[in-house]
Amino acid sequence: MSLFERWLTLWVALGILAGLALGTVFPGLFAALAGVEFASVNLVVAVLIWAMVYPMMIGIDLGSVSAVGRRPRGLIITLVVNWAVKPFTMAALAVLFFHHLFAGWIAPEAARDYTAGLILLGAAPCTAMVFVWSQLTRGDAAYTLVQVSVNDLIMVFAFAPIVAFLLGVTEITVPWATLILSVALYIVSPLIAGMLTRRALIVQGGEGAVAGFIARIKPASVLGLLLTVVLLFGFQAPVLLAQPLVIALIAVPIVLQSYGIFALGYAWAWAWRVPHRIAAPCALIGTSNFFELAVAVAIGLFGLNSGAALATVVGVLVEVPVMLSLVAFANRTRGAFPG
Repeated sequence: MSLFERWLTLWVALGILAGLALGTVFPGLFAALAGVEFASVNLVVAVLIWAMVYPMMIGIDLGSVSAVGRRPRGLIITLVVNWAVKPFTMAALAVLFFHHLFAGWIAPEAARDYTAGLILLGAAPCTAMVFVWSQLTRGDAAYTLVQVSVNDLIMVFAFAPIVAFLLGVTEITVPWATLILSVALYIVSPLIAGMLTRRALIVQGGEGAVAGFIARIKPASVLGLLLTVVLLFGFQAPVLLAQPLVIALIAVPIVLQSYGIFALGYAWAWAWRVPHRIAAPCALIGTSNFFELAVAVAIGLFGLNSGAALATVVGVLVEVPVMLSLVAFANRTRGAFPG
């Protein structure tokens, strides 16, 4: 790892501070950038995430995708944790903290809204950023692609019923435009671009040319992550600085859920002797969230200024620092897993 990558957590912390400062000093600029969206997907952030995902897609040998079926354990772990565990533990933690442990600081109506927001987060596994976390842990790019793709397919059918059950409402309108656009932006288009780039590079110089090109553009990928952090915290700077206690209270169950879900998936993968290049991404997929979908549904169901929408936004802000800490832990424990 380069010196820049080794100190990535520090750069992210500085990015958070820069986002808060810039969002406070230039609120008009960040409001304008926040307004550049379509189907609840911010297009500026989408471009940056695309830049982060693209290098990993170049490294995917599509011939190896067909071999995933011979190694199903990582996929099984991802699917069980994401769909049979995560939504329900998130709902349980939200009820425990907002309706009981934090009841003295949170009004009952706000508690219901925050609970709803966390349920939406828990039922939406990650589509985009997990490629970044997989890359930082030297994960198997082809396997990660299959895991994310299968999750997205299941999400089309399972998201609305699970959310409807946990929220106790009869009708959930899934924002299909958000779901389809996100998959197209974060999976389909960078995959096609990566395939075309890889093919051209192999013609020029084989796998060595592919590796060299990825190494050259990797700093741009990390820069995209840092700029994304600056934008996300800049967008929400007024809210974060105006309601620090509320933000902290909402963050507690999200952080506990993140570390708990990662521990479950990672320990299961270790017990099953899953190779680290598959184990790390499969645990990280369950930990990360599809925040565009969660935010869009929260706004559609409860309104832009609702507590549910705020809770999903806090999930976005908590995710990057937490995921970086888990990436660091996964890299330090690589030796505990088989080759």
